[in-house]
Amino acid sequence: MKTICVFCGSSMGSRPVYREKAREFGKLLARKNIDLVYGGSNIGLMRVLADTVMEFGSKAIGVMPDNLVKREVAHRGITKLHIVGSMHERKALMAELSDAFVVFPGGFGTLDEMFEMLTWIQLNLVEKPCGILNINGYYDQLLQFLDHCVEEQFIRFEHRANVIVDTDMECLLEKLLDFQPTHVEKWIDRLKEMG
Repeated sequence: MKTICVFCGSSMGSRPVYREKAREFGKLLARKNIDLVYGGSNIGLMRVLADTVMEFGSKAIGVMPDNLVKREVAHRGITKLHIVGSMHERKALMAELSDAFVVFPGGFGTLDEMFEMLTWIQLNLVEKPCGILNINGYYDQLLQFLDHCVEEQFIRFEHRANVIVDTDMECLLEKLLDFQPTHVEKWIDRLKEMG
């Protein structure tokens, strides 16, 4: 694993632990000679991760749509900044450049990126692992909701199993390395229901 894409907030959040864990994860990536792919921002947890990774010897590769670059939120001091035309292009390039995805606390953008990757895994468009670093229980309620979706039969158990979760970043990386995507042919079942 040479590159990991981190989806995370462009704010710091309400608790110091989020910033502390972002710095700790940046150090871990550098220690393991893994480069960071991220959204390219110079603010929030995104900046903490990028700066830490570079401080300790790995690369920070940002991907940002030009409309955000024009708002002066691009980190001009990172190893490489890819400027793209849209958010769709951003996610596609981040996926292309990365061997795995890690989700930190964040807002709508982070959730959008995470669910898009999980959908791509479900549809066999990518076979790269997506893991949630559940800092301070931030994602507890979301994970409960995903379990509810399984109970209500809108998400298959096999696809729910593609959501890798840990509270320990070293353990999460090990799980990402061991990942084997779960594939099921959901369309066959759909045709049975219609028949």
